[in-house]
Amino acid sequence: MPRFLLACKALLLSAFLALSSSQALAADEDVIKVVYHMSEGIPQASRAINNIRNHLNADPKAKIVVVAHGLGIDFLLEGATNQMEQPFAGGIGELAARGVEFYACNNTLVSRKIDASQLVMEAKVVPSGVAEVARLQAREGYVYLRP
Repeated sequence: MPRFLLACKALLLSAFLALSSSQALAADEDVIKVVYHMSEGIPQASRAINNIRNHLNADPKAKIVVVAHGLGIDFLLEGATNQMEQPFAGGIGELAARGVEFYACNNTLVSRKIDASQLVMEAKVVPSGVAEVARLQAREGYVYLRP
Protein backbone atom coordinates (compact mmCIF):
# COMPACT_ATOMS: atom_id res chain seq x y z
CA MET A 1 0.00 0.00 0.00
CA PRO A 2 2.74 2.59 0.72
CA ARG A 3 4.03 2.18 -2.88
CA PHE A 4 0.54 2.88 -4.16
CA LEU A 5 0.36 6.08 -2.05
CA LEU A 6 3.80 7.18 -3.24
CA ALA A 7 2.76 6.58 -6.85
CA CYS A 8 -0.43 8.58 -6.30
CA LYS A 9 1.52 11.44 -4.70
CA ALA A 10 3.99 11.44 -7.59
CA LEU A 11 1.13 11.45 -10.11
CA LEU A 12 -0.62 14.32 -8.31
CA LEU A 13 2.62 16.29 -8.10
CA SER A 14 3.24 15.77 -11.83
CA ALA A 15 -0.30 16.87 -12.66
CA PHE A 16 0.06 19.94 -10.46
CA LEU A 17 3.38 20.92 -12.08
CA ALA A 18 1.96 20.41 -15.59
CA LEU A 19 -1.06 22.56 -14.74
CA SER A 20 1.13 25.27 -13.20
CA SER A 21 3.37 25.47 -16.25
CA SER A 22 0.44 25.53 -18.66
CA GLN A 23 -1.08 28.38 -16.64
CA ALA A 24 2.25 30.25 -16.74
CA LEU A 25 2.40 29.78 -20.51
CA ALA A 26 -1.19 30.96 -20.84
CA ALA A 27 -0.33 34.04 -18.77
CA ASP A 28 2.60 34.79 -21.12
CA GLU A 29 0.28 34.37 -24.11
CA ASP A 30 -2.05 36.99 -22.61
CA VAL A 31 0.71 39.61 -22.92
CA ILE A 32 0.70 41.30 -26.31
CA LYS A 33 4.16 42.44 -27.38
CA VAL A 34 4.32 45.47 -29.67
CA VAL A 35 7.17 47.30 -31.38
CA TYR A 36 6.48 50.91 -32.34
CA HIS A 37 8.72 51.86 -35.28
CA MET A 38 9.86 55.50 -35.35
CA SER A 39 11.71 56.98 -38.31
CA GLU A 40 9.88 60.17 -39.33
CA GLY A 41 10.74 62.80 -36.71
CA ILE A 42 8.93 64.94 -34.17
CA PRO A 43 5.32 64.81 -35.52
CA GLN A 44 5.42 60.99 -35.58
CA ALA A 45 6.88 60.94 -32.06
CA SER A 46 4.06 63.15 -30.78
CA ARG A 47 1.50 60.75 -32.26
CA ALA A 48 3.38 57.77 -30.86
CA ILE A 49 3.53 59.08 -27.28
CA ASN A 50 -0.24 59.56 -27.32
CA ASN A 51 -0.84 56.20 -29.03
CA ILE A 52 1.31 54.38 -26.48
CA ARG A 53 -0.45 56.06 -23.54
CA ASN A 54 -3.82 55.06 -25.00
CA HIS A 55 -2.50 51.56 -25.74
CA LEU A 56 -1.38 51.04 -22.13
CA ASN A 57 -4.62 52.49 -20.77
CA ALA A 58 -6.54 49.91 -22.79
CA ASP A 59 -4.06 47.06 -22.16
CA PRO A 60 -1.84 47.73 -19.13
CA LYS A 61 -0.11 44.35 -19.51
CA ALA A 62 1.15 45.11 -23.04
CA LYS A 63 4.92 44.84 -23.52
CA ILE A 64 5.91 47.83 -25.66
CA VAL A 65 9.26 48.63 -27.25
CA VAL A 66 9.89 51.81 -29.24
CA VAL A 67 12.66 51.54 -31.85
CA ALA A 68 13.89 54.78 -33.39
CA HIS A 69 16.28 55.44 -36.26
CA GLY A 70 16.89 58.21 -38.77
CA LEU A 71 14.86 61.31 -37.92
CA GLY A 72 12.92 59.12 -35.50
CA ILE A 73 15.57 59.49 -32.80
CA ASP A 74 15.08 63.26 -32.52
CA PHE A 75 12.52 62.95 -29.73
CA LEU A 76 15.00 60.87 -27.71
CA LEU A 77 17.56 63.68 -27.62
CA GLU A 78 17.94 65.64 -24.37
CA GLY A 79 15.83 68.80 -24.50
CA ALA A 80 13.68 67.67 -27.45
CA THR A 81 10.25 69.28 -27.66
CA ASN A 82 7.12 68.63 -29.68
CA GLN A 83 5.51 71.06 -32.12
CA MET A 84 3.98 72.99 -29.20
CA GLU A 85 7.39 73.34 -27.49
CA GLN A 86 6.45 70.81 -24.79
CA PRO A 87 9.36 68.59 -23.71
CA PHE A 88 9.25 64.91 -24.60
CA ALA A 89 11.24 63.99 -21.47
CA GLY A 90 8.19 63.87 -19.19
CA GLY A 91 6.21 61.62 -21.52
CA ILE A 92 9.18 59.33 -22.10
CA GLY A 93 9.81 59.05 -18.35
CA GLU A 94 6.14 58.38 -17.65
CA LEU A 95 5.99 55.62 -20.27
CA ALA A 96 9.31 54.11 -19.16
CA ALA A 97 7.90 53.92 -15.62
CA ARG A 98 5.02 51.90 -17.13
CA GLY A 99 7.48 49.44 -18.68
CA VAL A 100 7.98 50.88 -22.17
CA GLU A 101 11.51 50.47 -23.52
CA PHE A 102 13.11 52.99 -25.88
CA TYR A 103 15.85 51.96 -28.33
CA ALA A 104 17.94 54.30 -30.48
CA CYS A 105 19.86 53.16 -33.57
CA ASN A 106 23.65 53.38 -33.29
CA ASN A 107 23.99 53.57 -37.09
CA THR A 108 21.94 56.76 -36.98
CA LEU A 109 23.97 58.19 -34.12
CA VAL A 110 27.20 57.56 -36.04
CA SER A 111 25.94 58.87 -39.39
CA ARG A 112 24.48 62.01 -37.78
CA LYS A 113 27.52 62.47 -35.51
CA ILE A 114 25.40 62.40 -32.34
CA ASP A 115 27.04 61.19 -29.16
CA ALA A 116 24.99 58.65 -27.19
CA SER A 117 25.35 60.89 -24.13
CA GLN A 118 22.92 63.30 -25.83
CA LEU A 119 20.09 60.75 -25.53
CA VAL A 120 17.59 60.81 -22.67
CA MET A 121 18.55 58.42 -19.90
CA GLU A 122 15.68 56.02 -20.76
CA ALA A 123 17.05 55.34 -24.25
CA LYS A 124 19.20 52.29 -24.89
CA VAL A 125 21.41 52.10 -27.98
CA VAL A 126 21.04 49.12 -30.34
CA PRO A 127 23.43 48.45 -33.24
CA SER A 128 20.77 48.89 -35.95
CA GLY A 129 17.21 50.15 -35.57
CA VAL A 130 15.82 48.30 -38.59
CA ALA A 131 17.60 45.08 -37.58
CA GLU A 132 16.13 45.42 -34.08
CA VAL A 133 12.60 45.84 -35.46
CA ALA A 134 13.10 42.73 -37.61
CA ARG A 135 14.55 40.73 -34.70
CA LEU A 136 11.67 41.64 -32.38
CA GLN A 137 9.14 40.60 -35.02
CA ALA A 138 10.84 37.43 -36.24
CA ARG A 139 12.37 36.04 -33.07
CA GLU A 140 10.28 37.43 -30.23
CA GLY A 141 6.79 37.60 -31.74
CA TYR A 142 6.27 41.37 -31.51
CA VAL A 143 3.44 42.98 -33.46
CA TYR A 144 4.59 45.87 -35.68
CA LEU A 145 3.00 49.33 -35.37
CA ARG A 146 4.01 52.52 -37.12
CA PRO A 147 2.20 55.58 -35.75
